[in-house]
Amino acid sequence: MIDFEKMAQKASVYGVNLSQEQLIMLDKYAEMLVDWNTRMNLTGITDSEGIMTRHFEDSLAMLKYVDLPPNSSVIDVGTGAGFPGMVLKIARPDIQLTLLDSLNKRIVFLDAVAREIHLDVKTLHLRAEEGGKMPLYRGKYDVACARAVSNLRELAEYCIPYVKPGGQFVSMKGPDAAEELAQARAGIGTLGGKVKTLYEYTISDDSGRTIIIVDKIKNTPPQFPRPSSKISKKPL
Repeated sequence: MIDFEKMAQKASVYGVNLSQEQLIMLDKYAEMLVDWNTRMNLTGITDSEGIMTRHFEDSLAMLKYVDLPPNSSVIDVGTGAGFPGMVLKIARPDIQLTLLDSLNKRIVFLDAVAREIHLDVKTLHLRAEEGGKMPLYRGKYDVACARAVSNLRELAEYCIPYVKPGGQFVSMKGPDAAEELAQARAGIGTLGGKVKTLYEYTISDDSGRTIIIVDKIKNTPPQFPRPSSKISKKPL
């Protein structure tokens, strides 16, 4: 399904050296993604080059720009078909990964992939704003990440409550995220975060990408996250 040599080369650009075993895992993941996609809507990208670049490489880029200490606890909020979380776990098996999505069929797919390639991951079938209120998950993670899920003003409220003080919220965006960030700064502060940095780069198909890193500097006030209807109607 995927070209091992080409995939390894794409990963190396971000300082990631994939072993033969890891490449086999990505290959199986790609095969299952295409197969399951015939029965449910997981992705609009089903060609080998597209999967390698726009799903796998795009996910691995986070490892260049974000410092993930050994054994970090990471939650991928609104993970969809498992990006970036599942790819990060393949590349960094030491991380403790939780994949959260509101659609159970996606969780069923991710559980199947994890079983097939022998990855120890936790999956949660929850709405992000519900999980962020639950003591079991609130303020428990070193990193909460999300890739191209929603506007940053809304996304911050969904994700930051999961992060423990001293941890980080990482938002993976397209090329026009600087304006979103300008609008979201005040809300990020309200949620207990402080913008650390923004990285702009391109992946190998010349698509523009942005990674925004937010430090969690204090606990999120208890009224957040609000119900999704309020978040969308009146973002912070």
